Amino acid sequence: MAWPRKQLSTVRSHTTAVHRGDENMAASVQVGTILIDDRPLILRALDLESEPYSGTWGVLQTLNGSTLEKKIKGSGWNCFFMAAEVKATVLGTLADSNIRRALKQIFLKAQKPDFNCLEVTNIRAHRFLGVPYITVFAHSRHIQQGSLLEFAGAYGSTTNTLA
Repeated sequence: MAWPRKQLSTVRSHTTAVHRGDENMAASVQVGTILIDDRPLILRALDLESEPYSGTWGVLQTLNGSTLEKKIKGSGWNCFFMAAEVKATVLGTLADSNIRRALKQIFLKAQKPDFNCLEVTNIRAHRFLGVPYITVFAHSRHIQQGSLLEFAGAYGSTTNTLA
């Protein structure tokens, strides 16, 4: 008996239900979605709104990458786009829970150098020997006031600068 082969494709959108206490919030995750670590100073200073997604990370509302950059530049802040792609792969079908698991892995990778923002660039479903898995791709971003990239490094509260 042969299993039908599924066409591999890029997923354009997925909606995930978020449960916090008694609240049930829906956060849309799709290619182009910007997620931001909950940093009240940044959110207030730039007048940004985010909807909780996972842990301290939230989905920015009504903004894509270029709109966010224009808003940040207009406020005198800077947004750094990291060229290196971050990805995470999890076993399972293309389901909300699996996308969330992959993003949690990406959040951990993005927080090590203390980046505070990331953009989902691709979501793909695959099969290997009949076992389904998904891969989520993202690029780290970092929002700050200065023009040199600064972040809290692995050595506590010391500041590292990348020129």
